[in-house]
Amino acid sequence: MKDKKYLWALLSVYFAYLTHGIQAIVISQNSANFQQQWGVDAGGISGVIAWTGLGKLVSVWICGEISDKIGRKIMIVIGAIMYVIFFWLLLTTTSVGVASVAAFMAGVATSFFDGACYAVAQESWVKAPGTAVILIKGVISVSGTFYPLMVASMSQSGNWKALIVLPIVMSVIVLLVALFAPYSYDEELKELKEAKKVKEDAQLVDEDAIKGKARIKSPIPFFAIAGCAVYGFIAMATMYSAQQYLKSFGMAVLGMDEMWAASLNSIYTIGSFAAVVIWGIFMASLGWRTLKILLIDLAGSVIAYALVVLIRVPVMVQIGAFAIGFFAAGGALQCGVALMQEIHPGPKGRNLGIYYTFMGLASYIMPQLAKIFYNMAGGNEAQAVINEMAVNLGLAIVGLVFMLYLAKNYQKWFGVSVWSKKGADE
Repeated sequence: MKDKKYLWALLSVYFAYLTHGIQAIVISQNSANFQQQWGVDAGGISGVIAWTGLGKLVSVWICGEISDKIGRKIMIVIGAIMYVIFFWLLLTTTSVGVASVAAFMAGVATSFFDGACYAVAQESWVKAPGTAVILIKGVISVSGTFYPLMVASMSQSGNWKALIVLPIVMSVIVLLVALFAPYSYDEELKELKEAKKVKEDAQLVDEDAIKGKARIKSPIPFFAIAGCAVYGFIAMATMYSAQQYLKSFGMAVLGMDEMWAASLNSIYTIGSFAAVVIWGIFMASLGWRTLKILLIDLAGSVIAYALVVLIRVPVMVQIGAFAIGFFAAGGALQCGVALMQEIHPGPKGRNLGIYYTFMGLASYIMPQLAKIFYNMAGGNEAQAVINEMAVNLGLAIVGLVFMLYLAKNYQKWFGVSVWSKKGADE
C-alpha cells in the first residue's frame, strides 16, 4: 500500500464496485417484476437496460478527463449520489419512461466511478497496481454471485423490493466513505495548484507515461492502439450479455425454473471470481504479462460460448457459464485497461475515457440487439437469447485474432516475448 492512510480510499473503490455489481444486473434479474410494474414485455426490459449503456457511452470519456482535472473524491461522491437516485426510482416508479431515465442516470453514475476508481486503485496500491485493478472485478463477482440467488428467493416470498433497498443503503455507505477518505491524487493535485504550476495536474500521471514510452523499442501502429480501445467493446459485450441473459437462456431455452436459471448467473460469477484470484496471483507473483492472460481469456471465451450456443443441454451450459465467467468476465475487461495503457502510455483518465467509451457503446448496443432479436423472432425469447449468445461467440473470435496479432508483434515493439516473465523494472 502506498500509505496506510489511503486504505479507506481503496475501500471506497471496492465498495463502489460491490454496489455496481448489483446495479449491472438489477433490472435483468428482477425482469418479471419490473415487466409487471412498468407494463412492458421482455423486449421492453432490454430497451430500458440499453439506456444504461447509452448513459455510459455519452459520459465515460469526459468523466475520465474530468477526473484528471478535478480529482477523484468528487467523482466518487457524485457517482454514489446518482446511484441512490437510480435505485430509488426503480423502487418507486410505475413508468417505463422514468425507469429509462433512471437507467441512463445509472450509466452516467458508473462513468463517474470508472473515471476515478481505477486510477484510485492504482494510486493507492502502487506496489501491485495490476492486482489492485483486477480485484475490482473480484468484488463485482461477489455481488454478482449472491444477488441472483437472493432475487429468486425473495421473489418467491413476495419481498423482492427489499433487494432494491439493499443497494440504496450500500450507495449511501460509498458516499460516506468517499466523503471522509483521503485520496493520494487529490492531495498531490492540491499541492500543485497551491504551487501555481501550470498544467502540472497532467504530470501526476506523466511518470508512468514516460516510463511506458521508454519501454517501446519500435513504433506501434495506430491500428494496434485503436484496436486496444475497440477491444473495450468486445470485452464488455462478451461479459455484459452473459451477465444479463444467462438467466433468460436457462428459463427460455433450457426450461429451467427461476431458481435454477438464476444459479447460472451465480455459476458465472463464481467463475469470474476464481479467475480474479488466479490471474491476480499469476500477475503479482509469477510476473505474467497482461497480453498473455488476454490470449488465454479470449481462447477460453471462444470455447465457452461454443459450448453454450452449440450444445444446449443444462450440464454443458452450466460448464459454459462457469467458463464464460472465468475467461470473459474474470478480469479480461480490466486487463484490457492495463493493455491500453501499455500500448499507448499517457494520462490514465484519458485512456480510461477512450476505452470505456467503447465499453459504453457495447452496453448500449447489446441490449438493443437483444430487443431487435426478440422482435425478429416474433416474441420468441429462446431464439432471441440464442442469437445474442451467438453474436458473443463471433466477437470472442474477433478478439482472439486481434490478440494473436499483438502477440506476434509484441517482441518487436517491446524487445521481450509476450511469454517472458515481467521484470521488476517494467
